[in-house]
Amino acid sequence: MSRKPRVLFLCTANACRSQMAEGWLRHLAGRRLESLSAGTQPTRLHPRVVGVMAEVGIDVSRQTSDPLEAHLEDPPDLVIAVCSAAAARCTSLPGRIPLLSWPFEDPADARGSELEVLRAFRAVRDAIGERLRAWLAAGCPGLPRDVPPR
Repeated sequence: MSRKPRVLFLCTANACRSQMAEGWLRHLAGRRLESLSAGTQPTRLHPRVVGVMAEVGIDVSRQTSDPLEAHLEDPPDLVIAVCSAAAARCTSLPGRIPLLSWPFEDPADARGSELEVLRAFRAVRDAIGERLRAWLAAGCPGLPRDVPPR
């Protein structure tokens, strides 16, 4: 008996991009895939992420900022690094876990008025959502086809 494949989104702080991606995949894939996120140097879920994801009907308020190591004892089937710094730090993962690199700008670095900062968060949110829709429509390239039971 197989289980549903586990996809982990990785960024540095596990505060913005990986949290958005975790929420998007959970929303878009439903019960087909398990969605996780982690950081190489986790901090906390950014409050603006909760707000901009709620704007598109996705509740991420209960997600937590976790270290990558917390997911390696029971490793995911695929890691998708959503920032180039995290991808560079994870050139090899245990057990030959596939790693995809999908770098997005960090909206936490946005400066300007509140509206300009929110626009940056929304732009990244939308870009991640579109990338995941395309990935799912293409059949989830990079995800191993035969996921063994645990």
